[in-house]
Amino acid sequence: MKQITSIQNPFIKSLVLLQEKAKARKQTGTFLIEGKREISLAIKGGYEIETILFLPELISENEINKLTSKQVNLIEINKEVYQKLAYRDTTEGVLAIAKTKSLQLSDLKLSDNPLILVAEAPEKPGNIGALLRTADAANLNAVIIANPKSDLYNPNIVRSSVGCLFTNQIATGTTSEIITFLKENKINFYCATLQNSTSYHTQDFTTPTALVVGTEATGLTQEWRDAATQNIIIPMEGEIDSMNVSVAAAILIFEAKRQRGFNQL
Repeated sequence: MKQITSIQNPFIKSLVLLQEKAKARKQTGTFLIEGKREISLAIKGGYEIETILFLPELISENEINKLTSKQVNLIEINKEVYQKLAYRDTTEGVLAIAKTKSLQLSDLKLSDNPLILVAEAPEKPGNIGALLRTADAANLNAVIIANPKSDLYNPNIVRSSVGCLFTNQIATGTTSEIITFLKENKINFYCATLQNSTSYHTQDFTTPTALVVGTEATGLTQEWRDAATQNIIIPMEGEIDSMNVSVAAAILIFEAKRQRGFNQL
C-alpha cells in the first residue's frame, strides 16, 4: 500500500487545490469528501470513489474496506498530511477522492407526481447545505439550483449538507432553462415573493409542484415572478418581512408534504 508522509508531495498539493479551487475541481472532475458517513452516503448515491486516504491511528484498513465493496486505491497518510487536507478534526481520519456528477436538468429522473425545490442564486454554502438537508428530510424528488453562485462540490457545501449533497437528485441551470424545463414537464411552480402574492397555505401542492425560493437580500428575479403558476407568501406577523431562506423553504415544503398526506414521492 502506498504511504504519503509529506505535505510537499505533489499529489497532496493537488488535493489541497481540489479543496480550495473550483477551477481544479472542474478541470479534474473530482472533489474531496471527509468522514465515514459522508463517504458512505456518496457511495449509496452512486458517486464513484477513486481513492481513499486514511490515518491509521484513527481508522483501520478493515474499517475502510467496509465502506465500499468496490476496489479503490488506498493511501495511508500521517497526521500532518491529514490535517493539511481535512476541514474538520472530527472526520474519523478518512478522506475520499470522488468523481463529480453531471448536474444537467436532462439527467433528472422525475416521479409521476414530483415535488421539487428550486433555489435561485443561493450564495452562502451554509444555506445551500441547509436546503439540501431539508430536501432530504422531506424526500423531495429533486433540488434545482438556478444561476448557481457556488460550485456545489465546494467543501463547505459538502460539509454543511452533512452528506445530503449525495442523497438528493440535484441539477443546475439558468432561470430560463429551468422555467422551460418545468413547463415542458407540466410542473406547476409557486414562487415565494412579497410581490403580488397570496398566502402559501391556500394553494394546492398535491399535483406536480416546484417550490421556488430566492435570496434573503433580493428575493426572486422578475422572470420567476412573471412566469409563476402563482406567487406565494408566508404571512409575517413581526417587524421584519423575510426569514432565512432554508427556514422559508422548509415551511413551504412541509405544507406540501402535509397536503400529500406525507406520502413518499
